[in-house]
Amino acid sequence: MSKNTRIHDLPDEQRPREKMANLGAGALSNEELLAIFLRTGTKGSSAIEIGRQLITKHGSVAALAKLDLHELCKEHGLGLAKACQLQAAFELGSRAVREGSKSTPLKNSRNIYDFLAPQLAHLPTEKLFVLSLDSRLNLIRMRELSSGTTSSTVANIRDVLRPVIIDQAHAFIIAHNHPSGDTTPSTHDQTFTTNLSKAARQMELPLIDHIIIGRPINGAAPYFSFFEHDRL
Repeated sequence: MSKNTRIHDLPDEQRPREKMANLGAGALSNEELLAIFLRTGTKGSSAIEIGRQLITKHGSVAALAKLDLHELCKEHGLGLAKACQLQAAFELGSRAVREGSKSTPLKNSRNIYDFLAPQLAHLPTEKLFVLSLDSRLNLIRMRELSSGTTSSTVANIRDVLRPVIIDQAHAFIIAHNHPSGDTTPSTHDQTFTTNLSKAARQMELPLIDHIIIGRPINGAAPYFSFFEHDRL
């Protein structure tokens, strides 16, 4: 399809909305799904082409979802109204994932990674989160504790334990991302985790795991689990 081809000029079976109605949302490409939100294109570019340009420029839907409203507004073919629609859609998807996790116990590192990766893997700066869990290891609440630079974030033990106590949690998890994608823990990561685990045990609050979220690089795992490596 030429980038100048209007959606209205496509055969019915190739139009995103009609295709979704007949085959379901899973049959649509990322650019076709974006086109449904965009609805209209610009002079010389269809909504599908604009969607394709957005995916090509940012590399993935996940990366696109991390743009703030101001950044989205600057993208070709968007503007405030369409940027708001897209950000609302991304936020609804993120909330659906979080709500679904409340009925799925976060009992191992893979469960934790699968829940956190869509939210953390593409963040441009390092952020630290605490997840309060009930007695069945279901999520009670997830909080962002600190936001740092591209290579570090700062928090103290009191900052971590306070919300866990407020939530009356049975146990908790901490997690942070490495924007570089490399999940190798730093010396500070290890020291902080060791001290936090000791303090939590004294308060009879089990630290289930500390997960570092990255990306698969050269075949390496996309996360690091302190529990799996016996480093809690």
